[in-house]
Amino acid sequence: MNATRMTTSTAGQEAMRELYASLSARRRPEDVAETIRELLGDSLTRQEAHVLETAARGSLARRIFGYTSMAQEFARPVGADRQVARASELFRSAYPLNGDLCSNPDAVEAFIRAMGQEIGKVFGQSDYRDHRLTHGQRKELGMELSRRGYNKRFRLLARMEAKLQRLVREIRKRELQMVGKSGLASRLSWDEFAADPDAAAFAAYYTARRNLRSEFTISGQQRAYDEVAAMLFARCERNPSAAWWTVAHVYPRVEIFRRLSERQAGELVGRWYGVLQKVAEVLEETWTRSSLDRSSMVVKRGDDSTTWNNTAGAWNTARDNWIGLLYALEWEDLLDRFLPGKAMRLIAGDVAAWHRAEGSPPDANLFVWNELPLPWRVLSGAEACTLPMVVEACRRHGLDPARSGWVAPRPHGAVAPFRPTPELVHGVTVANPFLADMLRKLGYFSGKPQMQVNAPV
Repeated sequence: MNATRMTTSTAGQEAMRELYASLSARRRPEDVAETIRELLGDSLTRQEAHVLETAARGSLARRIFGYTSMAQEFARPVGADRQVARASELFRSAYPLNGDLCSNPDAVEAFIRAMGQEIGKVFGQSDYRDHRLTHGQRKELGMELSRRGYNKRFRLLARMEAKLQRLVREIRKRELQMVGKSGLASRLSWDEFAADPDAAAFAAYYTARRNLRSEFTISGQQRAYDEVAAMLFARCERNPSAAWWTVAHVYPRVEIFRRLSERQAGELVGRWYGVLQKVAEVLEETWTRSSLDRSSMVVKRGDDSTTWNNTAGAWNTARDNWIGLLYALEWEDLLDRFLPGKAMRLIAGDVAAWHRAEGSPPDANLFVWNELPLPWRVLSGAEACTLPMVVEACRRHGLDPARSGWVAPRPHGAVAPFRPTPELVHGVTVANPFLADMLRKLGYFSGKPQMQVNAPV
């Protein structure tokens, strides 16, 4: 039975649906490997099945206590459920807004506008002193509310508008976090994903590997492209009808982009440049309202390191894809005149101290980052940054401009051996998932005071 026929079965369809859902989640690679095993079934050779088994044997489905302390989803923003419930108590025109709709900005905005009509409030005009209606204006509209009742409703809608703005920002930050981790995987449509089981299997597994959390270490993070990913990619290469469009959404390599049609590659260039524009706005906003130490990029108290690092990761991912596509389309001459630099991530103070204690040399990328214009200023046209400028900065600090990824697509590294997913508490590995859960709740390794637990008498 081949993989394509496998997907026509009920089990194959369920497995494919699970893999598709994993693109927007944060499932462990072991669990994704187990689902891939169910999907591909007899189409796997003995050697392929053996490689896949190295990961699948660690899936939660095969454990007596199938539990992990790690969240299986990217953190979702808190919706407006509480505010909607309160509005339903105060406004006669309130209508049900249940489930995910309270986290849908369009639905929440429509709800606020509808409630505003009941008290004559214009959406966006929420200043308590200047935008409230006078007694006479309320009377003209036929409102029978007392001043206190009107004020209460006005303040609630003003708070809901502020909540809506926060919701939009948090959704955007979550989307950029996902882009930084796994590219455009979560933006694949079902039809695109389901077109080819081999490409789907690779995309799902590689996405899970890229979504691994960072570990507290100075020896480098796990490489996403491991022996299981390499085996699944090899299946795509042997498949004459492989869906390279799917693979290109998660694996930014020039050789893959060159397998696309010119129209497909051009479409991806536009998508990734659009991502760069959105990310640049958040980078500039975060930089402006923070006091980040550009010279060291070491986190200080009060720095929003989570937002910055997630956004910087999204910028670098988008930049890598954009540059790779330009090379694939043979448009790299554009970089001679326009090449925004990378965005450096913040580093925790204890990790920086660990590097110093080990005698590690300063990161040359940091010096290049400090010499070049801020990337969002280059994208907006406020400052110029060209390939010769970047090359000169890299060479001045002992970096190979191409191999370091500053001016060209990153070279393909060695295939990493599969390594089981660790249970992490703020980056620190804890062997037992139940213990990890308890330590996280008690605040260990967070840099904050631990909760006090009373010992039993």
